[in-house]
Amino acid sequence: MGQRPSSQTPLYKEALTNYHVLVFRRAKCKRGKRSMVWRIHSKICSIGSTMASLRPYSISWDPFPCSPFSGLTNSFSGFPRKSPVLSTAFNSGTELAKADETHFESPGSVKRNPIARLEASGDSIGLTQGLPSFKLDNVTNSDGGVDLFGEMKHRFLSFKKHRFLEESEHFRTLAEVQSPKFMVIACADSRVCPSNILGFQPGEAFMIRNVANLVPPLENGPSETNAALEFAVNTLEVENILVIGHSSCAGIQALMSMQDDVDSSSFVAKWVVNAKVAKSRTESAAANISFDQQCRHCEKESINCSLLNLLTYPWIEHRVRTGLLSIHGGYYDFLDCTFEKWTLDFNESSVGADGGRYLVKDAAFWC
Repeated sequence: MGQRPSSQTPLYKEALTNYHVLVFRRAKCKRGKRSMVWRIHSKICSIGSTMASLRPYSISWDPFPCSPFSGLTNSFSGFPRKSPVLSTAFNSGTELAKADETHFESPGSVKRNPIARLEASGDSIGLTQGLPSFKLDNVTNSDGGVDLFGEMKHRFLSFKKHRFLEESEHFRTLAEVQSPKFMVIACADSRVCPSNILGFQPGEAFMIRNVANLVPPLENGPSETNAALEFAVNTLEVENILVIGHSSCAGIQALMSMQDDVDSSSFVAKWVVNAKVAKSRTESAAANISFDQQCRHCEKESINCSLLNLLTYPWIEHRVRTGLLSIHGGYYDFLDCTFEKWTLDFNESSVGADGGRYLVKDAAFWC
């Protein structure tokens, strides 16, 4: 055993200095950890106060179960339920569970109509500083009127109660198979819904709607319209194809306003040019009438051109020729609520390079 070094010896002084450095470093490390936890805790508290000021404060359902948003918690804090950041901040499994189960209650109106929209907001605090934040509001009209989706929900629930549940056997059958008698091609115009005007019920009509209710010829290539036709005719084996036009059609007005030698980049212009034969025929037959009258003439002429274009598809032409399929035109005038209906006479109609010729039969006027 050696003697204890004197406090005045260099060895003792060096050992004492090393001990003090070690103690200081440990104390500094502990203070750093506590400071880090406190800063994280403060940030999370600021997020909690921010989210508490938003409406609706919580949403109890996940509207995007398979989307990237499904990882968010109900409180919209932005952290998953087992967040290591939250575990470090609260430093307690019990406190973490309490925090995760906390939901800010929303007003009664929000509970009844849990539809919300995100609006960009310029101000943000806490961990969201430097990033755009969002404000959740009820979906209402700009003048504070009726909630549009609330009204839509009411209509849906009314349909479910008075139609779906009362005719459950019929809808159960439709869930297994559809056998519509009609294929309907109508305009996308919001005022001319075929189901509303002609009373088509679920399962009665296979529909496609596009601008100006046009059928492009086979030579123009694939489109959603001829894809729907192929499915309706070859798979569903519909017995009737009905092309419905209407008054005051903006698509036809765009067609009649186009200059023939102008190459437009507009999607609408590139689509309605499918009815250029109807336009040329209108300009030849109705050159001395007003523009509005020309448009009305073209609205009906384009329907007949679409009927002829249907015959450019071999699988449609075959079924029409063998009597398995009939082709019809219809025109709805929503100014006075009248409807004209006619059938293409296949035997007296033909397709040609100049647009072909057509003859109609079984014309009817409903008023």
